[in-house]
Amino acid sequence: MTSQEHRLTDAYLVGLTLTEALKADQSLCTALRTLEGPFDSLNDGYPEWHPAPHLFEGMVRLLLYRELTGESYRSLAQYPELAVVIDLEKIPDESVLSRTWRNRFDEATREFVTTAAHYVIKEVHDRDISAPEVRPKAEIVDDEQEAADPVEDKSFSQEEIIQTTRLARDHAFGHFDSGRASNASYEDTQFFELQTFMGMVHCGTAQGETRFQYRHGEEYSPHGDTHLRAVKQFDPEELVNGFNETTDRLLSVIASEASFRRPVTAAIDITTIPYYGEVEGMPMVSGTKDRDGRAFKFATLSIIGQNIPLVLAVEPVRESSEWDENSSNQIHRTVRRLVQRAKEHVPIETVLCDREFDSIQVFQTLSNLDVNYLIPKRVSSSERDVLEQMEEDDQEVAVESASVHVESGSHPMRLLYVPSTSGEGTAVFATNLRVDPEEAESFCQRYSRRWQIESEYKSIKGDFLAKTSSKDYRVRLFYFVFAVLLYNIWRLTDFLLKAGVDGEMDYAPVITAGECVELVVSALIPHD
Repeated sequence: MTSQEHRLTDAYLVGLTLTEALKADQSLCTALRTLEGPFDSLNDGYPEWHPAPHLFEGMVRLLLYRELTGESYRSLAQYPELAVVIDLEKIPDESVLSRTWRNRFDEATREFVTTAAHYVIKEVHDRDISAPEVRPKAEIVDDEQEAADPVEDKSFSQEEIIQTTRLARDHAFGHFDSGRASNASYEDTQFFELQTFMGMVHCGTAQGETRFQYRHGEEYSPHGDTHLRAVKQFDPEELVNGFNETTDRLLSVIASEASFRRPVTAAIDITTIPYYGEVEGMPMVSGTKDRDGRAFKFATLSIIGQNIPLVLAVEPVRESSEWDENSSNQIHRTVRRLVQRAKEHVPIETVLCDREFDSIQVFQTLSNLDVNYLIPKRVSSSERDVLEQMEEDDQEVAVESASVHVESGSHPMRLLYVPSTSGEGTAVFATNLRVDPEEAESFCQRYSRRWQIESEYKSIKGDFLAKTSSKDYRVRLFYFVFAVLLYNIWRLTDFLLKAGVDGEMDYAPVITAGECVELVVSALIPHD
């Protein structure tokens, strides 16, 4: 028996042992605690002199647990009780876990862990074993792909991922300039490094400074106060322009791809970053749907659909509130700036917005920009009359002609009345396209693509946004723009990896956001 065959046999024995324990109604934690190897076919990738504080076998058990449950590196750190189960003094943080999987575990060990875990997952679901901790089978198996293409291996080596991440990184940070003196103690890149690290470990400047300097020395990294002072040197307008130039550079990397030779569908939305301090003298803080809530707001325009999901434009939102003297809300001006900047990068065919953008000024702005729109409408008295007539006539679909007349121009539009995708009632959409009743329902189904932007915001704020309680809007804007930039690097990296594989592109990434940020940090700063 070869060493590989011996190792895979051991992996299946581990999988079988865990499965039998789960069949006997043991919890997954109990099954792992009582598991006795065999791990002797695995090699610790760290030499004996390496100061790794965690036992190799304990790390194998922990990452076996992660593969079985589908938990993220960050969420594992929230279960300190796991340490006792898997024979570790404590649960390592996410950066240690990521480095262990990429560096300490060789390809053979990673294969051992995934083979054992996936055997258990399949057995649990195929045999209806009660094990609620075990992740769904659908997360590890694509039945259609297995049936259609069981031979080709579309996995990527760590070397390919690292190389491609560095390629994406090289196109990202060159267009941001703080305007600080050339003889400053630290270059702008060093602040980007610290900001990336803070986003990776999801912490603020104080904790980020301490942890970063512990890894790389006090001489290498700026102090937290220095970092904040440098961030405030970035003019908000120049920061947004830098993002725009960086976006153009990133897109130039994939300019030859066929998916960008045709107009794209884009989504515009507004996301909130909660704020809990005093609001007096804070004109960039707005109210939220929760009457007592306060937040900084940012609008974005993103590519959605089967194209690479990138954020093409970012725009601060300045609203009128009871504590400031801002002019009344002019959301159509925000829309104009977003679309104008985005069209510098790619041709835009259709823009999808949510009900917050239901405004005749927004409709006319988009029409003036020569793009199509599909926007859900609030139901007013005129729409309610149509709905009542539809109910009397037993109609499910209706199309009504209308027109927009404002100071900036006019155009014909359609109001589309279609069954709500929630299964209850009728939804009303506004569009500037000619749509017949026969195609109205299918046309409105494209609005469902907007779910991608919600997933996008969740990733930006959950995976890439560093923490801060600063009242200074310059800090808040820098943190958000930088988080969006890291998100774009992740998506570009994923696109470049998949571009080397034959077959149709899909939305699902091949590397996680956390893996990408860890790799960006590894590319920016020297290893421990």
